[in-house]
Amino acid sequence: MAFSDPILLEVLRNRLDAIADEMEITMLRSAYSPIVKEGLDASSALFDVTGETIAQGTGIPIHLGSLVFAVRKVLEVFPPEGMREGDGFLLNDPYDGGTHLPDWVVVVPILADGRTVALATTMCHHQDVGGKTPGSIPTDATEIYQEGLIIPPCQLLRQGEPDPTVMAFIRRNVRIPDVVVGDLMAQVAAGNLGRARMRELCRKHGVETVLAAVAELFTRAEVMTRRQIAAIPDGTYRFADVLDNDGIDLDRRVEIRVAVTVRGSDLTFDFTGTSPQVRGPFNSVPSSTLSAVYYTIRAITDPAIPNNAGCFRPVSVVLPTGSLVNPSPPAPVSGRTATVKRIADTLLGAFVRALPDKIPAANSGTLLVMAIGGTMPGTGRPFVAAELAAGGMGARPRRDGLDAVETDVTNCMNIPVEALEMNFPVRVPYCRARRDSGGAGRYRGGLGLEKAFQALSTELTVSHRGERFYTVPWGLFGGRPAAGGEAVVERADGARAPLPGKQMVTLRPGDTLHVRLAGGAGYGDPLEREEERVLEDVLDGKVSREAAAEAYGVVLAASGREVDAMATKARREALRAAWGPVTWTYDRGALGRQ
Repeated sequence: MAFSDPILLEVLRNRLDAIADEMEITMLRSAYSPIVKEGLDASSALFDVTGETIAQGTGIPIHLGSLVFAVRKVLEVFPPEGMREGDGFLLNDPYDGGTHLPDWVVVVPILADGRTVALATTMCHHQDVGGKTPGSIPTDATEIYQEGLIIPPCQLLRQGEPDPTVMAFIRRNVRIPDVVVGDLMAQVAAGNLGRARMRELCRKHGVETVLAAVAELFTRAEVMTRRQIAAIPDGTYRFADVLDNDGIDLDRRVEIRVAVTVRGSDLTFDFTGTSPQVRGPFNSVPSSTLSAVYYTIRAITDPAIPNNAGCFRPVSVVLPTGSLVNPSPPAPVSGRTATVKRIADTLLGAFVRALPDKIPAANSGTLLVMAIGGTMPGTGRPFVAAELAAGGMGARPRRDGLDAVETDVTNCMNIPVEALEMNFPVRVPYCRARRDSGGAGRYRGGLGLEKAFQALSTELTVSHRGERFYTVPWGLFGGRPAAGGEAVVERADGARAPLPGKQMVTLRPGDTLHVRLAGGAGYGDPLEREEERVLEDVLDGKVSREAAAEAYGVVLAASGREVDAMATKARREALRAAWGPVTWTYDRGALGRQ
């Protein structure tokens, strides 16, 4: 049926969005693990019975495309006409609808008028799912079987009750069963709430009216997205960037290449030329890869467009089989977050020429996902803690980047120091912004975070997954690259050793792991930054006095609290002569002054 009431359509649109958001809030507030209740590593969405996204909670963009694959796989195995009231379904297999093994998807059917009319879906990163290391994100895995419990699409709920066999199987295969089951039940609670709210909506307005509104919203989202794409100049825009390594071959960079073709209102993303799949756990299955593509579409188009499946109808994607972005089993995939973030960097880099006034400089390019595991002193029970540390945002065309913030496909929160220290035998000696880590520019890149983790009374196994240790975030239009990442292990006896970006490490009592995340890159010529803003950065501790002179040409007076105008003028003139004109090499992350 056609939908002719624009006011009701807008009411229903906002109500659908609110249901998805309320589902997510329910899950986050009901969860047991810090990575969910503090880090917010979870998402929720409503789907129709063909697997199209109706609405998604304002959570993590990396889950945006991922849920689509999972829901469609559930519908393939459990057709909607066979679903019953109180059913619920579960999966996590990356090669059968999932993303990586810690991300579990729960799908709850919504029945009205005797038929399934929609699906309430949640995805949650579980703190541990078994495998060779605590936290289930081993940096040295070479096959998926080392990464944890693989769950094909299965029925989790029957008549509203968890299947006892499935639950027993889960509990026996994870290190912290109470936490894992607690988070799983938080997902079920969110699904049940979504079902209740959707049924209320259908009762109030009628099933056919709600479904007609959904169809109309799909169409409008597609039309609005196509209008935005059509405004981009036709052409093919290419870019390449690299991952530091795959966690196994530490000296080999892993390349991601993309060609984005704009033809009228259609977009094609072609990843031909991307590295073959790697031995280590940084492969990205299509559901994960497409989440970066879908994020990019939403980032370059009007945020007012309804966030549903219609946004992605103008998009086609080429993912070479057996490549980093479309691996074949049993390739490991637990570290795919780092890869998806670099894919997002590459996609945004490709759009710089097409939309030069809209795309920011590169962000830190990393979410430091760490799992910290051991045995709780005095109890003998295993524990698993998590860390989600953020780097800096890239500077924007008219504004500085933000400090220590999640960007693009990741939208998690940091794990508070208090949550870590109160619950686990870990101390955090410091957590602060990393001075001079933001790239210099007319607009400065955001600062990365630096943080330390000290083992107190028991040995800790740490999965350290850093990035940008060997490459750096690229600047734009004369903006300088940001500082890369670093990590150092300081032993109890004072001995210090650098830690590669991706490596398992054991901390004994008294040992400390120091991590320093990359900043965001700069935008525009640093010599055009206002002198007073550079002074403010120095006074705020974001830029050192030395960097002010070397990167910005701003010399401070002896007091350190004001600019030496004459010395600054001479310094900037000397730097302009030494640096020469700004040139732009557009490939492999080299965007800026060469």
